Amino acid sequence: MLQSFLFAAWRRKLHLCWAAAAFALAITALAPTASAQNTSTALRNKYTELGAQLKNNQFRRPLYLESSESPDALKGDIYAVIDYPFATVNTALNNPAHWCDVLILHFNIKYCKPDNDSATPDLSVNLGKKDPQDLKDTYHVDFKYRNEISTADYFSVILSAAQGPLNTSNYHIHLETVAIDAAHSFLHLTYSYSYGFAGKIAMNTYLATTGRNKIGFTRVPGGGTSGYVSGVRGIVERNTMRYYLAIEAYLSAMTAAPSEQFEKRIQTWFSTTELYPQQLHELDRSAYLDMKRIEYQRQNAAAP
Repeated sequence: MLQSFLFAAWRRKLHLCWAAAAFALAITALAPTASAQNTSTALRNKYTELGAQLKNNQFRRPLYLESSESPDALKGDIYAVIDYPFATVNTALNNPAHWCDVLILHFNIKYCKPDNDSATPDLSVNLGKKDPQDLKDTYHVDFKYRNEISTADYFSVILSAAQGPLNTSNYHIHLETVAIDAAHSFLHLTYSYSYGFAGKIAMNTYLATTGRNKIGFTRVPGGGTSGYVSGVRGIVERNTMRYYLAIEAYLSAMTAAPSEQFEKRIQTWFSTTELYPQQLHELDRSAYLDMKRIEYQRQNAAAP
């Protein structure tokens, strides 16, 4: 009985750990002295460098994804051309309140509210399992929001949290975007976080049980029967893609009437994730839509 209880408790903590890992969309620390010109130039150079990969890839869209792992940290990056003018993207994503509408699309995000009263805005976020949950059973984390750089053709925003569940830490969210031409922008979305001993055990347990057959997007030599990366890099890549598709879904709904935008976002997010069923399928459409409608009502009704 005791062993069963401990295993159940561990599984719950494990779900929360990976929900938090899923949320952390970021790069490692950026140099605070970097100038807008240097950073925008670097991103434009990356766009040129990735020209061939953006035109020819397995995603069937102008997108490049990469991931990496070290003994105590994980990182994922997405670079993508998006069919929106820079001004539209800047209005949509250079705002903490709008980030909550993006993040809630992911099934692991159960609640998100911006706090605009302080000098440094926070995002109050609750993380949980892919299934419906009471907020009392989820994990709460506060992310600091910072507009790092904002110019006429480039912006950079960062969210960060020092601590997460199960000895995870140093969560950073970073998004940067640069104008390409009058109708297109180039977006760079990255995330990283660190983990200690408890987090490493949780990852190994997940990969030996629930996540043992899950894969990412990168083809690797010796990638088993699938030919794709698995393990912790697979987790990083799946969640990087889920959040990129959430950004796309948010942007695509901006032209709809305000009362129709949320419904369009959740419908679009689910449809685009299902383009990659091997990696991203987790829920049936009706289960996802019903859950998100309830969570969105809760998010706009009361604090956790």
